[in-house]
Amino acid sequence: MGLLLKLSGKNIKELDLYLEIAVDTIIEGKTVAFPTDSVYGIGGDPLNYELIEKVYQIKFRDRTKGLLILVADMEEAAKLAEFNKESKILADKYWPGQLTLILKRKTSCIVPEEVSASKETIGIRIPDNEIVLTILKKLKERGHFGGIIGTSANYSGEKPSVSGDEVAKKFLNPIDLIIDNGKSKSKIPTTIVDCTSKRPNIIRLGVISEEDIMNVLSKIK
Repeated sequence: MGLLLKLSGKNIKELDLYLEIAVDTIIEGKTVAFPTDSVYGIGGDPLNYELIEKVYQIKFRDRTKGLLILVADMEEAAKLAEFNKESKILADKYWPGQLTLILKRKTSCIVPEEVSASKETIGIRIPDNEIVLTILKKLKERGHFGGIIGTSANYSGEKPSVSGDEVAKKFLNPIDLIIDNGKSKSKIPTTIVDCTSKRPNIIRLGVISEEDIMNVLSKIK
């Protein structure tokens, strides 16, 4: 079993130390599980080929399905993907938050194509969870890419984990570091919108409704 860090009850100084440990773990190319806006995620450095391979293996994930990237801000997102008018408006409205955008990979995309299953698209989100967002910002402050793989912490096809303890009990292949901040406040997944065509396509409905998405897009002139 990997290291389990419980954040509940920690003061600011202790919490900052734990998040620095998480950043060190990611930079070292190891796997990390963490709370997100909804369920728990698992991932690590998306620039590391061995880490990418390990995440696929841990989840028994189909290699034709890409992995989501969580980023600290729009500056980091712009290193990966091209934003058209529709995706830029949705990002401005819902990021940080529970909206994942499927975008066209830049030809200069800094993460290996294996992250997105060798496709010309990539899934990106700026999370609104204070823990993971702080980790992303700390990575950037250290001069590292401010992004991590953020796929759900579950075996492919099974229900996502909703606590650090559940992650620790579920995975046979140990995760190097589990950041436990208690049970997820929301078990509803993020909404996913594909913005790679002229008309954005909702791939999965979550906290953000189809009506909300359409209302935002209807204001485009």
